[in-house]
Amino acid sequence: MQKRRFTGRRPLLLAVGAGVTAAALAAGMTSAFAATVFSDDFTDGDTSGWSKSGGTWAVDGSGVLNQSNAGSELARQFAGQTSWTNYSVQARVRPTNFGSSSALVGLAARSTSSTKMYRLALLGSGRAELQAVNGSSVTAIGSAALGIGTGTWYNLRIETSGSTIRGFVNGTQIASGSNSLAGAGRIGLVTAYASGGFDDVLVDSSGGGTPTTPPPTTTPPPTTPPPAGWPTPTGSQKVDATIPVSGSFDGGLKRYYGIGDGGQSESQDPMFELAAGATLRNVIIGAPAGDGVHCEGNCTLINVWWEDVGEDAATFRGGTTYTVDGGGARSASDKVFQHNGSGTVYIKNFQVENAGKLYRACGNCSTSYQRHVVIDNVIVRNTDAIAGINTNWGDTARFSRITIVGDPDRETSICVKYKGVPKGSEPTEIGEGADGVNCLYSPSDITYQ
Repeated sequence: MQKRRFTGRRPLLLAVGAGVTAAALAAGMTSAFAATVFSDDFTDGDTSGWSKSGGTWAVDGSGVLNQSNAGSELARQFAGQTSWTNYSVQARVRPTNFGSSSALVGLAARSTSSTKMYRLALLGSGRAELQAVNGSSVTAIGSAALGIGTGTWYNLRIETSGSTIRGFVNGTQIASGSNSLAGAGRIGLVTAYASGGFDDVLVDSSGGGTPTTPPPTTTPPPTTPPPAGWPTPTGSQKVDATIPVSGSFDGGLKRYYGIGDGGQSESQDPMFELAAGATLRNVIIGAPAGDGVHCEGNCTLINVWWEDVGEDAATFRGGTTYTVDGGGARSASDKVFQHNGSGTVYIKNFQVENAGKLYRACGNCSTSYQRHVVIDNVIVRNTDAIAGINTNWGDTARFSRITIVGDPDRETSICVKYKGVPKGSEPTEIGEGADGVNCLYSPSDITYQ
């Protein structure tokens, strides 16, 4: 990570300049934070040291980093280390366009993945809100009505100390609370359905768990420590173009990353493209992962892990039989497996966490195939639905040995039914639950823990 100092070319809401000292910083921050460990004012004209996920980013002629795509669902730039614990991060932030009242431009701290972080958000509604973000689940720690508008610079600061998280706007605390979502992680600049500018980023640490800046490397650290049961990568490899697989490919549990922008665009290239009959095994797919894995015919995925699903983890496009055996997927805001071709997808010995759906039979593809899925021995956490099928086309979903963890109110849908439609239209949800015809399972097939 390259470490840069401010040039003093613009006045800051906090008195920070080229000769920054601990004493000067203390005047604008709580005294617990005194050691500058990272700063960037973008006067070098680039985003070296940052990693992009979604959006359209560029540094303009005045040295401001702008995200200009107000239609991007989530746009993020990350810097720092996943091991950073207690620190303060601040930046000047200027919203330029809000697509809706819930759209946001903001700052992130302790980001453990592209969808898990603490976020201080300036909202299109005019409020500022300090949030704990875990995939599609957003918990407000606190907020204030500040009359936030476009074209105005705001100085945002997040302070993290143990489980205490505080948010400041223009030097005034707007929220403070205790939250255990993340104990360490990177900093981030974020937008959602909005555009904005960012400048004068500064990170300070109190010493306990002090961030350090290692030498530059082309191999990024893990986005988050692997959960229980998840493998630790044996190494990392940046991928600049789709890897074609014919026959069998064994990745030796190396992490592959670097395709696409980490967003939901369906135009992204896949990380791996499997020819008919191919097998992909022992691979960890990191972020960004583009459109994951494409199976052009029958395929087998063995012990494949997706650390942060972008568009889809895998798309089954041709053939009639596809098998997913072992592995897992996290952070899929929409779906994990997309079934566009005909035939049957078998998913077994798998785990899914923070997802919209584990499986979706395409409801508006150019060809309206009858599709089937068999799901066995799967662990589900924080996921809206396990499978979505189109009953008007005769789709079926069979479930056995399903374990749903941390869902005391049983809000996770097992089988969601849709009415499939021609390409260009949107399918409609028409029901859910076991029916003995399309959604096939009994209460004994589902275990809640």
